[in-house]
Amino acid sequence: MLTTGNEILAVAHEYRFAVPAFNISSYSMLRAVVDVCEEKRSPHIIAIHPDELSHIRPEMLASMILIARKSTVPTAIHLDHGATYGQVLLAIQSGFTSVMIDKSFAPFEENIAETSRVVQAAHAVGVSVEAELGTIGVSDKYGETGSEEILYTDPDDAARFIEATGADSLAIAIGTRHGLYPSEVKPELRLDLLAQIKERLGIPLVLHGGSNNSDKEIAGAVRGGINKINISSDIKAAYFLRMREVLEDIHLREPNVIEPPCEEAMRQCAAQKIDLFESAGKADLF
Repeated sequence: MLTTGNEILAVAHEYRFAVPAFNISSYSMLRAVVDVCEEKRSPHIIAIHPDELSHIRPEMLASMILIARKSTVPTAIHLDHGATYGQVLLAIQSGFTSVMIDKSFAPFEENIAETSRVVQAAHAVGVSVEAELGTIGVSDKYGETGSEEILYTDPDDAARFIEATGADSLAIAIGTRHGLYPSEVKPELRLDLLAQIKERLGIPLVLHGGSNNSDKEIAGAVRGGINKINISSDIKAAYFLRMREVLEDIHLREPNVIEPPCEEAMRQCAAQKIDLFESAGKADLF
């Protein structure tokens, strides 16, 4: 069933689990994550970054919305890291049921002003809004942006920000990075900081850069109050690593031969995340 991010995250917040937000950039990837979420009875969010949207084109959204409507589990379609008011408006007009405005690199007051503007427009048509405060790190220059130095979210600033903007959920910086970590980098999440923010805000909290973190730390973040975790690099790495193996046979050319093994690799990765986030079976709560 097609729903908003708000409707999904309210349940996750109440029952203390995390909803997977899977970034997809093709129809093949879409089918893989939708199918595994239905098998695991997991509510989920299909996340699309502006770069991914430029690849699949807004016209593909009609098909995605139809798939979400027919799904047996709650599904939201979410604009990930919308950078401008114009990008957010295009997403709303195209049928997204959830949007993110990311002004985390802007000064605090500018972040408040731009987020408030998006909230006013989105709430007028029933679309939920995610914002970000603090900066996520970056592991490489490929893919989503981030900061060389993580700026951790301050609990007092977060409380002021939510009161001023009315955003429905907040992506916080507690030590994660976008991309896949180099072998020499060992992430350490500030779960103590997460606890402080959760207590102050009492709203759904979001973790970006969820790929490649240890299962122990992610499980601790879920127990600590994270209600949405973005997964992009892990599932795409699984998909394309398998594709490289399949294409070692240079004679293969048909998608229905090449893509199914890649989709299976992606499903296996996504299924492990669903279990880790304690989202399996939670569709029955709706």
